[in-house]
Amino acid sequence: MNKYGGQLVYQIHDDDGTIEIIDDAGLRSLHFGSLPKQSSMSLHEPDKLVLEYVRSMTSWQLFKPDLGNHVLLLGLGGGSISKFLLQQFPECRLKVIECRRSVVKIARSHFGLPLDPRIKILIGDGGLYVRKAKESERGYYDLIMLDAFDHEGVAPTICSEIFFQAAKSLLTKEGILVANLWGGAGNMQFQQLARWLGQCFNWNILLLPVPDRSNIIVLAFNARSPSFSLEQLRNRANQLEDQLQIEFPRFLKDLKKHNASTFNKLIST
Repeated sequence: MNKYGGQLVYQIHDDDGTIEIIDDAGLRSLHFGSLPKQSSMSLHEPDKLVLEYVRSMTSWQLFKPDLGNHVLLLGLGGGSISKFLLQQFPECRLKVIECRRSVVKIARSHFGLPLDPRIKILIGDGGLYVRKAKESERGYYDLIMLDAFDHEGVAPTICSEIFFQAAKSLLTKEGILVANLWGGAGNMQFQQLARWLGQCFNWNILLLPVPDRSNIIVLAFNARSPSFSLEQLRNRANQLEDQLQIEFPRFLKDLKKHNASTFNKLIST
């Protein structure tokens, strides 16, 4: 059966709606009952980060050469980010909060998410988990990655200043929160979310728009901001591009371009 311009290879309905898998020209994509791709994987290069917004979410590596040991992921999708972190950072331990059990099963059966003791997946609401964990896991995570969408957009429990305050409390002093926000700079929800992030993180944030998409990646730095010169960052971007075949020099250029008021505050130019 043809759908969304490709071949429908799997479909399931759960309490939260429809989940579909579409294969098209060597690309496998996850859909939540609508055209936008929630995750994609190359069938020929399954470890490659296919979607540009997912690659953009790795831009935190410019500012944190040493990841640390503990990462919290809110939202699993097809597991692209989880697989990337497991492959590139053997010492890290991942905790993933995913609200749909069906998504976890599909990530394993159709997108190659491994059964690995370094990753723990909990079924639940990521926003509620963060709020409840703000005391028991305070200062625990080196990196928090937020990519929690339902079929309508950003999950409702994430849309509050209380959530971002709680998320900040879970980070180490050198920790970074990476958020994939949807809607573009003219979107009222995006503007509110960005405002809350800025207020919670003392405006130590950088915005990275994804070209030709409505995604904007936000990097929010905890109490200790990065201490790199621009030349150091350029050298690191080139090294990362050679190592990972991801466009880090463009990320750096766009971060500088789109954050005129905050880039110099965070980075020694």
